Amino acid sequence: MRKFLVILDESPECRNAMRFAAMRASRSQGEVVVLSIIAPDAIQHGIGVAELMRQEAEDRITSQYQIFARWMRDTQGIDPELVIREGEPVAQLLAHLEGDKDIGVLVLGAATGKAGPGPIVTRLLRDLGALSCAITLIPGDMSRERLEAIS
Repeated sequence: MRKFLVILDESPECRNAMRFAAMRASRSQGEVVVLSIIAPDAIQHGIGVAELMRQEAEDRITSQYQIFARWMRDTQGIDPELVIREGEPVAQLLAHLEGDKDIGVLVLGAATGKAGPGPIVTRLLRDLGALSCAITLIPGDMSRERLEAIS
């Protein structure tokens, strides 16, 4: 079974990546793995503080995931899997890809503003050879109709 890996974050382009991954998985009888990464700078280190901040981050991730998961189940018949990792985002993404050989496609949302496509996309494009799967970049401003047409 082919798995589509999509990154869950708070970027606007995340929504299009989620939609595309779910639609492709549905049409190809695949699965969706939703990966969210808690960056080290999101957690202050100190007695008791780090654990509280980690729990708050996980709660935010879970709430956001549940919205996408409900949409995937209700509209695409896909029951996604949530994976939460902690660390430097690109390193954690590559480690997850290395650990799950069933992932065939990495789906990333690409920002369309002047700042560039986003930090993960920018880093991965510099070293595509590090990837163990195909990559699909979805423009953050692509319409829902266009997403449906190309998936």
